[in-house]
Amino acid sequence: MTDISPAALRGAVDLSSLRNRPTPSSGGGPATQGQGITDVVVDATDETFGEVLEISRTVPVVVDLWAEWCGPCKQLSPIIEKVTRELGGRVLLAKVDVDANPQLAQSFRAQSIPMVVALIAGQPVPMFTGAVPEQQVREVFAQLLQVAAQNGVSGTLSISGDAAADAPEPVEPELPPLHAEAYAAIEAGDYAAAIRAYEKALAENPRDEDAIAGLGQVRLLHRVQGLDLQEARAAAAAGPLDVQAQFDVADLDLAGGHVDDAFARLLDLFAQLPSDQRAPVRERLVELFGLIGPADPRVVSARNRLSSLLF
Repeated sequence: MTDISPAALRGAVDLSSLRNRPTPSSGGGPATQGQGITDVVVDATDETFGEVLEISRTVPVVVDLWAEWCGPCKQLSPIIEKVTRELGGRVLLAKVDVDANPQLAQSFRAQSIPMVVALIAGQPVPMFTGAVPEQQVREVFAQLLQVAAQNGVSGTLSISGDAAADAPEPVEPELPPLHAEAYAAIEAGDYAAAIRAYEKALAENPRDEDAIAGLGQVRLLHRVQGLDLQEARAAAAAGPLDVQAQFDVADLDLAGGHVDDAFARLLDLFAQLPSDQRAPVRERLVELFGLIGPADPRVVSARNRLSSLLF
């Protein structure tokens, strides 16, 4: 986040069609300011986003654009939610599923996710794209609050409802020790340590599905850490049969939400390589398939193409 100001995304984001939209009488969106809200974390939709824009005149709103298939989103979103809750109503977090809300995805030009944008008095403010460690999230939130105060947006949300006030804190299930070790390492940005922890967990229980999923996600984060997209694309263009160069771009594409592009790149590479050099590409494809999920239509299509190339 190099320029955190309400003018930074002006012209790049068009929210005009979402303003002053009628509010459904019921549903899962945020309540209007007059009614109060029941939580500082809400699910926002194409239909309810006008309310989010209005709330941004009282407190800054952080918009988390995510999707169910996005591995890095699953790493970043809990961190954003944790930091939001710690601020005690000084920030509202609006979570947007880009697959279910195409108008919002288009309005924010969400070409890659996770994408996090803030709103201050209805004006979009850039935050970050891609998964980042908790310390960076905290630093960005601190900057956001400063900019919001400079623009006269420094209120605090009053969470309404006796039930919300009286409800006991949810008890989260205790993580197995190695999972907890991996999670702590991820929060610290130490992906190598998280990988080691998950690998130990799998050595103890090869059928640990949570460890399998976590290992795949953190391996991807570790691989893309420090990569420069332009440099990676230039290297891949210069070496169309350079397996590592193609791996780098495919990883960056997948981490950014460009799933079809990542699969197509590796499948094209697989098709061009001699049969005795294909195994690493097939293994990487299978790993990425696992990150997205076997039922996802993009995975089904890519698996079918891979099968046709194998036989």
